[in-house]
Order: sequence, then structure tokens, then C-alpha cells
Amino acid sequence: MLSCRGSRQTGRSLGPLEVSTYLSIGRRLDISSPLILLHENGYKFIAPTNDSADLRLILAELRGKIESVGKGDLNVSVGFGNRIDEIGDLGRSFNQMVKELGANREEVARIHRVQMSSAECLATIGELAAGLAHEIRNPLAGVAGVIEIVGRDLPVTSPTRTAIQHARLSIVQISRILTDLLQTARPHLPEIRPMDLNIAVECAVELARQQSLSLPIWIDFHKDPNLPNVEHDSGQIHQVVLNLLLNAVQSIEGAGAIRVELSLRKGEVAITIVDTGRGIAPEHLPNIFRPLYTTKVTGTGLGLPLARRIADEHHGRLEVTSEVGKGSTFSLVLPLKQANAKGASV
Repeated sequence: MLSCRGSRQTGRSLGPLEVSTYLSIGRRLDISSPLILLHENGYKFIAPTNDSADLRLILAELRGKIESVGKGDLNVSVGFGNRIDEIGDLGRSFNQMVKELGANREEVARIHRVQMSSAECLATIGELAAGLAHEIRNPLAGVAGVIEIVGRDLPVTSPTRTAIQHARLSIVQISRILTDLLQTARPHLPEIRPMDLNIAVECAVELARQQSLSLPIWIDFHKDPNLPNVEHDSGQIHQVVLNLLLNAVQSIEGAGAIRVELSLRKGEVAITIVDTGRGIAPEHLPNIFRPLYTTKVTGTGLGLPLARRIADEHHGRLEVTSEVGKGSTFSLVLPLKQANAKGASV
């Protein structure tokens, strides 16, 4: 006879009609292992079987599937997931877990391929950087010298002075691109010293102002006079802030404003740069720190990856939020003290 289990009664034998109903359902579902279903009166009934033998088969199957998963086979599943009882719930959970593991493994493999591709790009950049440094930087220095001499000899009222100023700015831009390229290809560890972070940021702000004199863009700087000394590489942080500022300037079409602010957090300091530019589209935002990725016609795709790497080497982080049509906010967050910083010197 079939046994019946319920919340109020146990051990009641099923009647002929109930047995007939069970057998009909069992045949229709084609389930050979014990089946538990809710009876209309709230009882559960199961097929007559040797429970301990059935459990041994289930455990043996589960053990075998776990061994297969341990060997890397994520295409396995247990058959007892078809049961309509607690053991079936366990089987379905196991099958779902293995399925998710497989999906996660594919995602890890995809990320690994992307990282390998980035490493190959950086290796190629490294090979090009040495040649570019020799072939471009030396002639560029000569051109800069000639322009300086010509500009110095021009009359104060000469309209050519404007062209000379634009030429100077172009040389500065080319020099900055070369510096980013060399820094990306041949990185060096930061030289950490406790210094006033306001100074490095203010120098970058003044340089960005000089390079945007002819544009209707206002750069507002708010230093923190109460900020304690921050352990950092002044040259590298200056480079990061200048890159972020020039990107902000290039993102503004027509008149606009950029706000630079230092703020103290718990054990950290944030350099926040807010612009009123065109913003970054959501589909581009996840890729802006990838080397050589750029949406600008004249961009190199090196500035932001270099900025994030410098932030990482300072045990900090580079955060970004953006909204199309309203602007972007970049925050360089640095710890006040570098804990076990490699290559740090005080």
C-alpha cells in the first residue's frame, strides 16, 4: 500500500481511487524515481520503494557529477532534478549552479582574451615608442626653439603673434601626446613623498587655463587650505589632473565651465573635476579606460588608461559618472598615506 504523509495525519493508506490516480499521474510524467505530490486533501503520497536504496543511487549520481565538475566538465546535470519533491529541488539547484558556473567560466575567458589583446597592444606601443621618441622629440625641440625666437623678434602689435601662440600650443599638445605614449609603454613606479597636493593640482589648473585662453571656458579651482600633506608623486598626479582637465575642455562645445575641487574624506582625499561638456554615452563609458579606445577624432586613447594606472599605483582609484548633454565628473581618490607602496621613497 502507498503511505501518506501530511501535516495532521501520517501513516494513512491510500484508497483504490487514490492509488489509481497516482499510477495514472506517474505514467503520464514518465517518472521512475519516487514521486511526491500534494493530494487534494493536503496529504502527500509517494511511490512504494526502498527509500535507503533510492537515496544511495541519488548520492552516487550526485557524487559522480561533482567529480566531473571538479575535472572541469560543466555540461553535466543530475537526472533526479525531474522529481517533484525536496530531492528534486536539490537536483534542480545543482543543475542551475553548474549552468551558472559554465556561464561564469565563459565570461572569465572573455575577459582574459580582452586583457591579452590589451597586453599585445601595449607591447606594440612599446616598440613604436622608442622610435617615436628619437624621430619626433628632437626635431620638435628644434621647431619650438625657432618659434620662440621668431615670436620674440615680432613687434608687439603684429597679428602674427596670434599664429605663433597657436603654434606653441600645438607643440605643447604634441609633446603631451608623446609623453603619454612613452609613459604607457615604459611605466615607472611613482616616487612617493609627503607633499601639499594643492600645489600639484593648482599647477595643472594654471597650465590648462593657459591652453584654453582663446576659449569661452572658465576653470574654477577650490583648494583645501586645511589639507594635510598627502603621500604622492607630484609629477604623476599633475599629469593625471592635466589630462582630465584637457579632456574636459575638449568636451565643451562653446561656452562652459569646469570646477576643480579638493575634499578630504576619511583617510583619503578626492580631486574632483566637474565639466559642463557633452558627456559620455552609456555604451562608451565601460571602455574609456581601455588603451587606444577613443571616440575623439584627434584622440589617442592613452590619457585615461594612463591616468587610471597612475591612480592604481598610488593605491587610489579613478571614478567617473557622466550624463549625455549635461557633462561628466571625474574623481581621483588617493589615500593620505601610502601603505607599503612599492618603490616609495620618503
